[in-house]
Amino acid sequence: MTHVEDELTSQPECWTRAATEAARHANVLPAAGERVAIVGCGTSYFMAQAVAALRESAGQGETDAFAASEFPYGRSYDRVVALTRSGTTTEVLDLLGRLKGGTPTMALTADPATPVMTAADEVVVLDFADERSVVQTRFATTALTLLRAHLGLHTDAVVADARTALSTPLPAGLVECTQFTFLGRGWTVGLANEAGLKMREASLAWTEAYPAMEYRHGPISVTTRSTATWMLGEAPEGLAGQVRETGALWVPGTLDPLAELVRVQRLAVAVAAARGLDPDQPRHLTRSVILT
Repeated sequence: MTHVEDELTSQPECWTRAATEAARHANVLPAAGERVAIVGCGTSYFMAQAVAALRESAGQGETDAFAASEFPYGRSYDRVVALTRSGTTTEVLDLLGRLKGGTPTMALTADPATPVMTAADEVVVLDFADERSVVQTRFATTALTLLRAHLGLHTDAVVADARTALSTPLPAGLVECTQFTFLGRGWTVGLANEAGLKMREASLAWTEAYPAMEYRHGPISVTTRSTATWMLGEAPEGLAGQVRETGALWVPGTLDPLAELVRVQRLAVAVAAARGLDPDQPRHLTRSVILT
């Protein structure tokens, strides 16, 4: 078993613990009514997109998501939240350093022995969800679960769906597809972006991700019989039929969208295995991007 396989299968337990941790750290997590920016890089940026959409839709306050390198310093926020598994990512540390003494900051990380511990004003450590694999799985979803629980949007049903995602076979013919398209709506657009990234990192697959309603505005034109189109969440009316008309394999999101992401993680590992790749060692990638 690869590290990434071992780590992704532990997610139900990590999510259960994260829900408890959310209550324990409620005083440092964004309060209702605050204007908040959530930042990250790569996977963490896509988790930021999901959290931002969840928080706004829950009526908790205006919330933006940015890649750390693209943060708009001219805007005013009550709090900036940084997601960083490694605690060493250059763009995140630079951002926190520039905001020090001005905008309040807090970070979610997996490693307490890293510079982010002093770079951010407040830190929540999810060391139980740290990973050995370069490819992120459980830390990202655990951080999202903690913030989702803080918003009152996490339930035991989400964990149950994760267990189903781990125990149910993937759809027949899915691994053999050569193109994978992931679709989302609202907060699941971020999850769709992460699903595409996971497939590219672990299996070098041709993947795309779009808001579901945007798929008909051009991207469906490259859909073929070798395409799998996977919906994370509820699909817009009529879209499934339009995708099937192309000959593509339509994969509906029948579980909680975060549990659907677990299924995608499993797919990434399965496609990597079919192609003779090691998902623990993706090409040209490292656990943390540290710029000189």
